Amino acid sequence: MGESSRCAELGYDDKGLDCMSFWIDTHCHLDASEFASDVQAVRARARAAGVAHCVLPAVCAAGFAAVRQLAHETGDSYALGIHPMYVAQSLDSDLATLDEALSQYRSDPQLVAVGEIGLDFFVPELCVSPLRERQQYFYTEQLKLARKHDLPVLLHVRRSVDLVLKGLRDTAGGTAWSGIAHAFNGSEQQAQAFMALGLKLGFGGALTYERALQLRRLAVNLPLDSLVLETDAPDMPPHWLYRSAAERADGLAQARNEPCELPRIGAELARLRGIDAPELARATSANAQTALPRLALQRRDI
Repeated sequence: MGESSRCAELGYDDKGLDCMSFWIDTHCHLDASEFASDVQAVRARARAAGVAHCVLPAVCAAGFAAVRQLAHETGDSYALGIHPMYVAQSLDSDLATLDEALSQYRSDPQLVAVGEIGLDFFVPELCVSPLRERQQYFYTEQLKLARKHDLPVLLHVRRSVDLVLKGLRDTAGGTAWSGIAHAFNGSEQQAQAFMALGLKLGFGGALTYERALQLRRLAVNLPLDSLVLETDAPDMPPHWLYRSAAERADGLAQARNEPCELPRIGAELARLRGIDAPELARATSANAQTALPRLALQRRDI
């Protein structure tokens, strides 16, 4: 498919806009094992679809070097942090490792945030002692490191919004935060609370499901300058990739989510909001750079 045809498919107009420069995937795990065999091809497909830049968050200390190397190989950005779902296998000393890495790479413009950090009270074993308290400890300590190194945060907020907000308030130190509440799926009041603290809200494939009524209402009604886009690839597939349990039982494999799906997700959000895709792309790309200021140093065409 030629570039002009691809632009038309994604909802771009014909006013000379460079469709290859608009979309930023603010959260995708290109270092995941699902991409091990073809990560460069995955990134090339995203670039061909119009995704100019990706942010690659780490999930554990053992992955810090790999995610940084991959971001440098692909020309993207990265974040370093310990995911709440990885605290059970993380050592207390991994926090010191994170501190050292943030110091070591302080001058690297491709390091844009501390993340992915936060709390997860969806996974049953993370909801009870001792992992509930261990999550909280790692989250609080990583917020302190973000403050120490003057970096934004990429926040995991699954069924944990109020406690994530409390952590932000408790460690704010009288100054605003910057960063993103990834995969936001809370209430409008909670959205407003994140915005008041200085954060943007990440929306991705979940908003493409017609049954996600509350999430779609939020995506439509929240101020445009509060939104950023993400795929969370290989997770959080949009509806056109999802396979039901019955379909999987019949042998239909779950399709893999990739950052190349971001423009189609964006086109769906633009449709819901009643604006054109280039307008949404420009706005969400600008919002991403506000949330993660070092993004502006990466490419002039972001």
